Amino acid sequence: MRVMGLDVGSKTIGIAISDPDRIVSQPFAVIKRAGCKHDIDQLCQVVDEKEVSLIVVGLPKRTDGSLGKSAMQVMEFIKVLEKHVSVPLVTWDERFSTNAAERALIFQDVSRQKRKGVIDSVAAAIILDGYLDHLRQRRDISSGCESKGFSMENIAGNRIAGKKTKPEE
Repeated sequence: MRVMGLDVGSKTIGIAISDPDRIVSQPFAVIKRAGCKHDIDQLCQVVDEKEVSLIVVGLPKRTDGSLGKSAMQVMEFIKVLEKHVSVPLVTWDERFSTNAAERALIFQDVSRQKRKGVIDSVAAAIILDGYLDHLRQRRDISSGCESKGFSMENIAGNRIAGKKTKPEE
């Protein structure tokens, strides 16, 4: 099953999808925000069509690691999304993902106009890649993870289904 990465902004939501083996991610789409119901419906459609088993949502922390206004807005969006999807959601630190996406697109010589249309999905792919790398470092990329005795609630410093987890010792 695939993992979906989200870069939730005030005007758009960037979406990335992993391959079924959870090895790599790729930019998938950008949703223009048009109200909570519309946004949730669009995301639910992708979850169903792509057989997503986990959603990784970028959490825009401040440079000092604290949560500001943007992070709180993302947390509120997650609360709503959790009520409409049957798959687990985790947050992942997205600091500088948009800057990294911008640099990658500039390096690939993508025009400024084209960058505007894809930057959020590229940022979502960077967020998702960071999460997948973390799982690989833990040597657990199985679907659902629990099948190998790994609880999703053990991921250091990430929020899962309304809970704040504690860093592992």
